[in-house]
Parts: sequence; C-alpha cells; structure tokens
Amino acid sequence: MPNLKNGEFTVPLNGINHWVKIEGAENQTIPLIILHGGPGGNHYVFERTAGPLLGKTRTIVYYEQRGCGRSEKPYADDEYTIDVLTEDFKELKKWLGVEKVNLLGYSFGGELALEIANHLPEEIYQLIVSAPSLLNTDIHKMVQVTGFLSIGDSNLFNKISACFQRGATLDAIYDEVWGMVSPEIVDLLLFENQEIARINRELWEESNLVNTGLMNRTLTNSPVKVPLLDRLKEIHHQILIMTGVFDRNTGLPVAKLIHSSLPNSTLTLFEKSAHFPDLEETDRFVKEINKFLY
Repeated sequence: MPNLKNGEFTVPLNGINHWVKIEGAENQTIPLIILHGGPGGNHYVFERTAGPLLGKTRTIVYYEQRGCGRSEKPYADDEYTIDVLTEDFKELKKWLGVEKVNLLGYSFGGELALEIANHLPEEIYQLIVSAPSLLNTDIHKMVQVTGFLSIGDSNLFNKISACFQRGATLDAIYDEVWGMVSPEIVDLLLFENQEIARINRELWEESNLVNTGLMNRTLTNSPVKVPLLDRLKEIHHQILIMTGVFDRNTGLPVAKLIHSSLPNSTLTLFEKSAHFPDLEETDRFVKEINKFLY
C-alpha cells in the first residue's frame, strides 16, 4: 500500500536518515517528487513559495538529499556520487510504496532528475526540469563566468578578463571567479528582480541550513564514466524544460542543449525570470506544471 500521508518524516534510506515531507496526499495524484539543487542545497525556500501552490492540486513529496538541509550526513565525505544518490531515491520510492512517480527537479535537481530517469526508466512517468545544470561541462562553467562578466562592475570585469589574459584554464578561472564575487553579485547572477533576491536570501538565513560543499566536491572529483549529455538521447519520457530568459547561472545555452538531446522534451521560457522562475514567476511556474502533468 502507498505510504502517502501528509506530514514530515525521518526516513532511513541506505543507512542515512533523510528528511521527507508529503503535502496534498488528499489529491491522490501520481506523486510528484521534488529534487532540490545546489548541489548540497535544500527545499526550505521552495516549500514556502511554489510548493504549497502545487500541493493544492497534486500530491507532492519533498526530500532533502543525503548531507543536505535537514537530512543526515554520511560517515564518509565522498559518499555523494550519482550512483549513491540514485540508490537513495530507489529506497525513497520503496518507502512511498508506489509504482511510478513524476519528478520535478530544479537547478542541479534537474540534472539529478535526468540521471534518475536514465537509471530507472520504468519507474518514472513524467519529468519537469527547471533551469537544469550540466555539472562538469565546459558550457556550464562558461555560462556562469560570462554571466558574472555581464552583471559585474568594471572592477570585476577587469579581474575576470585578467584571468583569461593570463591563459589560465577554464577550471582555474571558474574557481577563481567564484572566489572573488560578493553575495550581492551572486544575487545579480541568480535573479532578475532584486526584491525577490532579497526575500530569497532572507529565507536562506532564516533556515539556518548550510551547504557544506561536500556533495559538489565529490561530484566534481568523481564524475560519471559516461557524461549525462551523451546519454540524454536514451531518455524517452515526456519532459518539460523550464528556464528564465535571463538565467546566467545555468542559462539558455544549457537548457537548449539539453532540449535538443531529449527526443520528447518541450522547452518553455519565462520572460521575467533568471535562474529561479519558481520565485520570479511563481503563478505561471505552477500553472505550466499543472498543464503539463496528466
């Protein structure tokens, strides 16, 4: 029997206690499992913005990945590989007791949703990916570096330009740029509307949840053998890709590349949003999801 009751739960998955929250169980729809970004982020903001609106019509399941948000940290710092995260998801699905689920992943969660669909094609029905990432790819890093070039002042522009003039590698430039930018610059990268950025940052601070960086380091240092980009053509699910036209974090180039590689995908653009259409155009974000899902 499905284990679909509203509430917050601590669920052991592969020996790690995970935070799980279910809303809208009374709607009795195919569960929509939501995958957060980061890597290493959490659902705190989403569950206070777009999440409750989705829960009015759909059964939604939040869970925070191992070592993230309110979930337990693994004993070893390197237990964050895609294979391990996929196994955690399989255990979650067993706990829910359902045959198939829909997925909604935002940012890195979009990339993880595609990995899960590739690994477990028979267990996934439909997918929605919002501003999906392609970690460990040059295009992903270039989008962010050029994004900072486009929104920084002349001082930041000159610092980044100097990195290129020195002939540094893209990886080195990428790391150096992230080391020099302020929170205010990051907000400009992530949001078109800076009032929304302020609200988002207030919720981040309110949560007291910290991204340790361990998952990101592990995923960077232990990439999958066959890159996701080379496997996207194997994913035949119906997929909705949503991205903001001002997204400077993962960006239109990444979204369009993913779209062109997925045989059954639709790309929907949000004209007033950057990386988080769920925050900058919340009502339309929810409307597009409800329109797409059966």
